[in-house]
Amino acid sequence: MKNWRALMQPHRIVLMALFVGFVIWCAIALRWDWIPKYTPLALGGLWRTIWILVVTTVMGFLLAIPLGLAQAVGPWYLSAPAKVFCTVIRGTPLLLQIWLLYYGLGSLFPQIPWIRGSELWPYLRQAWPYAVLALTLSYAGYEGEVMRGAFSGVNKGQLEAAEAFGMPRFTMFRRIWLPQAVRNVLPTLGGETILQLKATPLVATITVVEIYAVSSRVRSDTFIVYEPLLLLALVYMIIAGIITLLFRRFENRVNGTR
Repeated sequence: MKNWRALMQPHRIVLMALFVGFVIWCAIALRWDWIPKYTPLALGGLWRTIWILVVTTVMGFLLAIPLGLAQAVGPWYLSAPAKVFCTVIRGTPLLLQIWLLYYGLGSLFPQIPWIRGSELWPYLRQAWPYAVLALTLSYAGYEGEVMRGAFSGVNKGQLEAAEAFGMPRFTMFRRIWLPQAVRNVLPTLGGETILQLKATPLVATITVVEIYAVSSRVRSDTFIVYEPLLLLALVYMIIAGIITLLFRRFENRVNGTR
């Protein structure tokens, strides 16, 4: 009942009415006859966007854990390189990083005979490995700094108690340190994952055909500008909403609430 009353507040009713009116106007006044022709390409681009997002987020977070741990408690010969890496990644544009990897490594590999003759060459000659690598390193650089703060924020008394009971360091890290650090940064991870989603259109600059590249293809082929962009915005909003719901449910489950 409380949720229904909150939903039925006057300003929200006005906003919903405006949204419904905008949707009706878009359906009547704009052109949508191009959709059947480009649906297969759009589905392929959507799938590519989703798997790039998932793969780079997971791999980036796995890399961010040792980066954060090294900065929090590591010796100088581990913490210094980790800090330099995070500083460079956070201090340079992602587009520049993508281009350096694609036009740098991508142009260097063909000049190395043993790479051209290896089984990796069919993959290295494509654009998507460089896009995945760039987005992974970018996510790791930002989350490495977040995890540094998370590891530093864990109550040291728990760690000292576990050490006093003779708990091995790896067990202590796995059961106490890492779970509490991850729980503390879950809201930040959700926001960073949405930012990662918004960064995926940059890979279209190196010929990766994801959902943004499909909308650009539609605009260049049909000279229809607004309709593909509106659908693109809707797709990103839906994916961002799903990410938000998933992280919120995970937070509630971790915190023991519903």
